[in-house]
Amino acid sequence: MATIHVDGQNYEVSGADNLLQACLSLGLDIPYFCWHPAMGSVGACRQCAVRQYKDSEDDRGMLVMSCMTPAANGTRIDIEDEEARAFRASVVEWLMINHPHDCPVCEEGGHCHLQDMTVMTGHDRRRYRFRKRTRRNQYLGPFIAHEMNRCITCYRCVRFYNDYAGGTDLGAFGSKDNVYFGRHQEGTLESRFAGNLTEVCPTGVFTDQSHSEHYTRKWDLQFAPGICHQCAVGCNISPGERYGEIRRIENRYHGEVNGYFLCDLGRFGYGYVNRQDRPRVPEFRSGLEREPEQEPEELGVDTALARITETLRHAGRVIGIGSPRASLESNHQLRELVGEANFSIGINENEQVCLDLMNDLGRSCGLPAPTLREVEGHDAVLLLGEDPMESAARLGLAIRQAITAPTAEHAAKLGIPQWNAEAMKTLAQDHRQPLFIAYPAETELDALARNRLALASDDIARLGFAVAHVIDPAAPDVPDLDETLRSRASEIAGALMAAERPLVVSGGALDSPAIIRAAGNIARALARRASQGGLLFVRREVNSTGLSLLGGQPLEWAMDQLADGSADAAVILENDLYQRLPETRVDAALANVQTLVVLDHQRTRTLNRASFSLPAASFAEGDGTLVSLEGRAQRFFQVFEPGYLRPEARIHESWRWLHGLSAKLNGDTPGDITLDQVTAACSQACPDLVKIPAAAPGAGFRIEGLRLAREPHRYSGRTSMRANQSVSEPRVPQDPDTAFAFSMEGYSSFRHPHQQVPFAWAPGWNSPQAWNKFTDEVGGHLRGGDPGIRILEPWPGQYRYECDIPAAFQPSDTDYRAIVLPRLFGGEETSDRAEPIRQRMESPVLLLSEADATALGAEPGGLVTVTGEHSCVTLPARVQVDWPRGLVGLPAGSVPAGIANGPVTLTAGPGSTPTPGEEVRP
Repeated sequence: MATIHVDGQNYEVSGADNLLQACLSLGLDIPYFCWHPAMGSVGACRQCAVRQYKDSEDDRGMLVMSCMTPAANGTRIDIEDEEARAFRASVVEWLMINHPHDCPVCEEGGHCHLQDMTVMTGHDRRRYRFRKRTRRNQYLGPFIAHEMNRCITCYRCVRFYNDYAGGTDLGAFGSKDNVYFGRHQEGTLESRFAGNLTEVCPTGVFTDQSHSEHYTRKWDLQFAPGICHQCAVGCNISPGERYGEIRRIENRYHGEVNGYFLCDLGRFGYGYVNRQDRPRVPEFRSGLEREPEQEPEELGVDTALARITETLRHAGRVIGIGSPRASLESNHQLRELVGEANFSIGINENEQVCLDLMNDLGRSCGLPAPTLREVEGHDAVLLLGEDPMESAARLGLAIRQAITAPTAEHAAKLGIPQWNAEAMKTLAQDHRQPLFIAYPAETELDALARNRLALASDDIARLGFAVAHVIDPAAPDVPDLDETLRSRASEIAGALMAAERPLVVSGGALDSPAIIRAAGNIARALARRASQGGLLFVRREVNSTGLSLLGGQPLEWAMDQLADGSADAAVILENDLYQRLPETRVDAALANVQTLVVLDHQRTRTLNRASFSLPAASFAEGDGTLVSLEGRAQRFFQVFEPGYLRPEARIHESWRWLHGLSAKLNGDTPGDITLDQVTAACSQACPDLVKIPAAAPGAGFRIEGLRLAREPHRYSGRTSMRANQSVSEPRVPQDPDTAFAFSMEGYSSFRHPHQQVPFAWAPGWNSPQAWNKFTDEVGGHLRGGDPGIRILEPWPGQYRYECDIPAAFQPSDTDYRAIVLPRLFGGEETSDRAEPIRQRMESPVLLLSEADATALGAEPGGLVTVTGEHSCVTLPARVQVDWPRGLVGLPAGSVPAGIANGPVTLTAGPGSTPTPGEEVRP
């Protein structure tokens, strides 16, 4: 700690910070542009000038840049010094010389850091009267719009894109005051984190292109704290709504998870919420042969509940099928409706085995699951059978920081403060942490890895078991292991043992229980050495962890019960069965169902087969609890009431629909139920979920007697929003489930620490930099505590090594094994319905080894048909030099379910190169 003197006041601060960061952490305002909490200081903009004095006797001092000055003990500065204020005002004026002053038409308006800093410095008059420099803008893809005329040359964009996120196709071109930030030629930005430029850029150079089509100022958006539903990381988001549509998603700061950044899938994948073809009212389809072309009959809520309960009451047995993309509350209510013995979690058997293994190993291996913030502090990483850049991109970004950022201890030995970005960047050139990857396909992290071992799943598992044996000879050895692999295993084990905080990352990407067991053995071996390491498993979907803790039968069991007539009715919760099992198996099961009830917020093939369908709320229209891959239970909250602007809509949370069905089946009148009640019931029914009510404050939470406001104070137009329906202003929706108000009337400040912050705003701070006002220190944790609660923790006890080691993979000249590889854009079913994501999707290809392609006579780009037991798919071939022989790599989201992990045959067709985005199928 250090004592600094600011404007005559004494403050205790961290001596490791610079003066700018220290003052901002104290709540003092100093304008800045180039500095960013996650990227440190480069001193490029000169905006953060303050007057510094040598000692108490010095009455003259000198101007210094606070971002480049350490907060050393005894430092004396004046922020309000007249010369410092005049200098800061002149800096803004320089920076604004070529700025177009187009705030009224700029899409950054209302949450613009440049606006905030211009007001803060007092610059309000233009004196420059000459011709301004103009630029030609570039097309940068479906996510990002480009307006170079607004640039103030702060260099934040390239520092984030290139240095922090590892992108290579955005650069700074030119020199002096003539610098252009863009690509060498226009085209889609390649980085999967490019969307963060919209918040990193302090002006309107990079703006949200998906928002442009239905633009609304930030102060006219209604927000609520949300959780990204596109993967299992559990990033915190602030979805913004206007006129019953989600208009944009912004990053919501979380000190332990996503920090200041999101991946592009989470930021731009919300389009499915706004689709016009969504189910909005209950529907009925008659007959057993229900087809998508059949026009459904629309029902009222009471009629739908009455008719569904009547049919279920006369059913012999009802099966319930849950979903990993639905909340814990909804899955629990379905289990209560059908009974625990009749509940399936809606996940196929092999994936459920993998999930259960991950949960068990997370408790018993002796190493904790680190948060993303902790991942960045690990000093050696092994990726075993997982590509986090495709399956959990925000985790991949954290791993990148762990590998490329020198440790604080190493920098301190050389006298380099961590906030000195250029010095740390120079140090990182010769100091990179070890990263090892065992994965068959090329990954974005390959350039950082010491090596990537392109192996089949069984061989990846064998490598993992061998690594564990080298670390601890008590772990089982691998018989007949190839000498090359044994040598690599020794190299990996040596690096993990030499590290202070080694990290093992694995998961279900390759659908291999053996790989997960091997990762568990490595973690146990490290734990026995008293290692401060970590073990992290990547799950596929947003609530895969929570659903596996809730428990139930696999999806195949449910299909068998329906197919053999053991059950004649089913209730399916937010799950498209055709995405999980072969079409023939699903058709055979559903053909025997007398009554099929489907709850979903999208029109899926499964919903189109339903006799009754109920419109479920998406993440933006409902509340619920999810459990992330690190075992953190988190709450997402309703952004808007769907029936307020669309009175005809009858969209409700699935748990509310299911409660109504349960009450009717029991002969009761459906009464009110609140989120707190259903969350408490879920926690009481499952011992593993007992902590979930503490994931967020209950509906009774108040600050100074006020609810929390969903809308900024400047929210406008509420009276006119329904003027086409009535000249009277209706009462705003009432929310009995949460502590939030559907209005600007409520608490939205930062003075009283609170956990669930819908949007970042503070007086004078409209931009995303306002998060600094809500944290205990800049880049630290929310002062009210980071949202969520950990429910999966290691248990003390004995370590037991797994001994079930698979045999080495033997490629065949006739039969191949297909594996489905995760992909970020288009790999899961909901964001695949968002138009910007569809535009960003790459053309699907089939991966083959060079030897297999030659044997088949397949040309690069030529069509190859993969035929499995239940289905087939035709895709253009791509040869990867080190791809393992005997394997076929297929992209997730472009192949029918059931084709993976089984023997397949390949047939080469004529050469053909599909157009971008085209999916070639038989």
